[in-house]
Amino acid sequence: MLQKLSNHINKNLPFLKDKKLLIAISGGIDSVVLTHLLSALNFDISLAHCNFNLRGKESDLDEEFVIQLSEKLNLNLFKIHFKTDEFAKRNKQSTQIAARELRYNWFQKLIKQNSFDYVLTAHHADDNLETFLINLTRGSGLDGFTGIPEINGNIVRPLLNFSRETILAYAKNNNINWREDKSNASTKYIRNKIRHKILPVLKEINPSLLESFAKTTDHLKESQQIIEDRIEKIALEVISVEQNTTKINIKKIRKLSNPKAYLYQLLNKYNFTEWNDVYQLLSAQSGKQIFSRTHTLLKDRDFLLLSQRNASTATEMTFLISEGQTEITRPIHLKFESKQEKSKENKQTIYIDKRHLVYPLKLRKWQNGDFFYPSGMTGKKKLSKYFKDEKISLLEKQNTWLLCNNNNEIIWVVNHRQDNRFLAREATNNLFKITIIT
Repeated sequence: MLQKLSNHINKNLPFLKDKKLLIAISGGIDSVVLTHLLSALNFDISLAHCNFNLRGKESDLDEEFVIQLSEKLNLNLFKIHFKTDEFAKRNKQSTQIAARELRYNWFQKLIKQNSFDYVLTAHHADDNLETFLINLTRGSGLDGFTGIPEINGNIVRPLLNFSRETILAYAKNNNINWREDKSNASTKYIRNKIRHKILPVLKEINPSLLESFAKTTDHLKESQQIIEDRIEKIALEVISVEQNTTKINIKKIRKLSNPKAYLYQLLNKYNFTEWNDVYQLLSAQSGKQIFSRTHTLLKDRDFLLLSQRNASTATEMTFLISEGQTEITRPIHLKFESKQEKSKENKQTIYIDKRHLVYPLKLRKWQNGDFFYPSGMTGKKKLSKYFKDEKISLLEKQNTWLLCNNNNEIIWVVNHRQDNRFLAREATNNLFKITIIT
């Protein structure tokens, strides 16, 4: 196995040579064998161990084993303790998802702090097949059937072509010790059910199952590349981006051979799960919207508007601006400057007479009943009517901020129109410039 791994790296992962590598090590057979192999091949490796505090004393014994291994092989070791259950409950995640997020975030911190080039994990061919079958039970799209990537950014999996059987044989033949996680024998988790009950039957039917599976994933990856090329071309035709909003042209989507399939390919990276709801949004009334955990998709006339969800409660808050402040950066970036004369005005810049200001100023979202006196017009106008006349989208309305006096008079519909009452009409020593930085 040592020579086969060396050949595999030389042929497929040559960029690992002479690089500073960090191995994610649990103490289990896979990561321990990977450590021994790369140590024997004289790679520049360090170890990173996470104690998730999920198995009591067993977790601590895993950590002690890794410490002893690092000392035996004279390797640098980074270790950390996580309160995984607390993190999972706080973020409403499963324990497995929480542990994955914790460890990969920590790996990226170690890379930045210690100038590592790559993190290596010990996923192997059986892991790859198990993941495929798990995704099959969950109704995954094509992405879930192309296997675990061997290279994913700065994460590399050198053992992905090797079977669990090969790794076990190498460990036994070379008297390598490892820690056995007793939970791996339990069929409580879906992966273990597949590992212990389903894979043995499949391998009995086809003793060359892993080789056949590797060929299948290669074919699927080739098909996926064709799809990605097509989607990239279609995206240029149906998608436009304005500020922080992505606009999908409904008429153009409808003309495609399979609108639902194209919507899935265009939007699947934004964590939507109810694809029938996404498709039905094409024919829904304006104002209908659906949510993923990270994004909002809104039907607005001839477009679907995609925007990132704001996890904060900023939309429900009023932000106060004190006299003398020259800049704010939250919730939007505004600059305040006293000026002697005007320069060019536009939607991003207004000039007002400072004598009309009543501090502290307020920055807030619009509400029903709000009105103002739009510059360039006579009389007052309800803000809802102004938005409608200017054909401002529903999503843009939700993202619009109002700069107001302390008595709630609107000074500026930010990035849109100034209020007529606050215009600087003549030369004054109280000229005040306000700019939004986008």
